[in-house]
Amino acid sequence: MRFDLTDLALFLHVVQAGSITHGATRANLALAAASARIRNLEASLGTPLLERRRQGVIPTPAGLKLAAHARVMLAQADRLRDDLADFSGEFGGSVRLLSNTNALTAFLPEALGGFLAAHPRINVELQEMLSDEIVESIADGSADIGIVAGTVDTGALQAYPYHRDRFVLIVPAGHALAGTAEIAFRDVLDEDFVGLDRSSALQRFLARQALVAGGPIKLRVQLRSFDAMCRLVEAGVGVGIVPETTANSMCRLLDVVPVALADAWASRQLLLCVQARETLSARARRLLDHLLADAARITPPNTDRS
Repeated sequence: MRFDLTDLALFLHVVQAGSITHGATRANLALAAASARIRNLEASLGTPLLERRRQGVIPTPAGLKLAAHARVMLAQADRLRDDLADFSGEFGGSVRLLSNTNALTAFLPEALGGFLAAHPRINVELQEMLSDEIVESIADGSADIGIVAGTVDTGALQAYPYHRDRFVLIVPAGHALAGTAEIAFRDVLDEDFVGLDRSSALQRFLARQALVAGGPIKLRVQLRSFDAMCRLVEAGVGVGIVPETTANSMCRLLDVVPVALADAWASRQLLLCVQARETLSARARRLLDHLLADAARITPPNTDRS
């Protein structure tokens, strides 16, 4: 029995996206071509691999088994290309990196800029997700490297300390809370909030914490960046929650004031996690080592801000 690597990669894209249409887009294939490849794969194996539903597809038991083997086979093919690329001087390829909102906005832009400049033939596929979703994706081989909050259980994954940061409340300079040293999240749920888009990992995380604390967040407006959030907070639309690194930068530019959050979840150690360093492709190992070196370069040793 022979397997085409393109078919296996397409099948994984479809399983991850839950849709043949979206899977075809990720694989850079036309929908008709992708559908034909999936049908031919099912015919060659003699069993359905996907259960078609009105809202997408889910893998059958046979499909789950194929997906597990496909991840291993594609990873081995990647490592083979990497090893041979070193001999040809054409080292390149893609690394899939997943990150929570905090690391994505506060630490990754500069770190990735340096890495991509130093490795012009390596591409990084970066996606924002919740920490628990990232752990699942790394564990099942859907991505190479993840950056998660240290509060989540990383299970059998290898985890490395990355950065520390915390979330803070930001309020307009003239707000009643502007002189407050610290406040609990539950005590500000009556305030109007400026937040990120509902699809963002951070906003989903805060929505969960709000329900635990006793009520939903009253969102007046939702935006796509912390900068825009801070500008509307300055305008008096509401209060917001952002990483401390973002708040420190914005306070120098805008009339907003940070207020520490007393909640334990607000102060977090960020972790880099992988299945196992020795099983990563050479390009993924290079990115992992670069991120760790970058964190060590800008983080003072033995610093604990919690």
